[in-house]
Amino acid sequence: MSSRLKDVAARAGVSVRTVSNVVSGSATVAAETRQRVQEVIEELGYRPNLAARSLRAGRTGIIGLAIPELHSPYFGELAGLLVEEAQRRSWTVVIDQTRGDAEAERRLLTRGGGRVVDGLIISPWALDPAELTELAATAAPAVPLVLLGERSPRGALDRVAVDNVAAADEATSHLVRIGRRRIAAIGLQPHLQNGTAQQRAQGYHQALERAGLPHPADDLQRPVAALHRADGAHAMAELLDGPEPPDAVFAFSDELALGALHMAHQRGLRVPEDIAVVGFDDIEDGRYSHPPLTTIAPDKQQIALRSLQCLADRIYSPGNAVPAQDLTVTHRLVARGTA
Repeated sequence: MSSRLKDVAARAGVSVRTVSNVVSGSATVAAETRQRVQEVIEELGYRPNLAARSLRAGRTGIIGLAIPELHSPYFGELAGLLVEEAQRRSWTVVIDQTRGDAEAERRLLTRGGGRVVDGLIISPWALDPAELTELAATAAPAVPLVLLGERSPRGALDRVAVDNVAAADEATSHLVRIGRRRIAAIGLQPHLQNGTAQQRAQGYHQALERAGLPHPADDLQRPVAALHRADGAHAMAELLDGPEPPDAVFAFSDELALGALHMAHQRGLRVPEDIAVVGFDDIEDGRYSHPPLTTIAPDKQQIALRSLQCLADRIYSPGNAVPAQDLTVTHRLVARGTA
């Protein structure tokens, strides 16, 4: 193993210690250097066996990932990226589904839900910030935690998220730029605590106000029970049955957008000529819809990389004494056929 480690170091032009730090995530390495070392690791096919090292340090080499829905294309794609990046660190990922249930999230945040894990990455939907703060005070010292999403308990935990307000503003502004004036929103979720829908609604309103458009009436803002295709189709049907149907829709997820697109086709509408549609998430299905879906693409690769680096910094820090990080990843508008 030592000779192979030296091979990687020699090829990358760095020290053996730097290679070791990249592999274990135990120290901060410049992004450019980390990338170069990882490329050489892949090139040489180097696969370290960290089992003995982990056992000596009292670690298992297993981390937990808790997501609301396994069947969600967005969370499925993100989970795949997290597993790939974890494998580069010789970590095994155990995945749990919470379904946005408060008790399930509470159980997982309390010592990893009884699992023997070195750390946990979780996307909480049900717990409010006050309870997250309380749980962080008791759970974080025992199980390093990283949150995915919008609810940050006052700097008590590491968090990786997308700027939902800015992204929703960009999506709505795009619809304004192409001449749409009755822009509906599908995806409000007043029953959830995670804040995602509220932030996307804020960005939607912000863009309309800047464009000088009137505040949208309730008939242009449709709540949903879930972010699924059926919910999007149902919401679109309600919009089209209203007294003044919209000429554009901003859906808070691609699944909702695909459901809305399906209903528009069923009603004989042309997209984008009669009604434009923009989604959020950039899931693979949207690239193969008819027409292909215009969407907001969060950098899912960076979400995976940054959340795992946060977890590594906390796992390998003596006494777990590292400051909480609040990280925002980039996003971009991908204009395709629907808007």
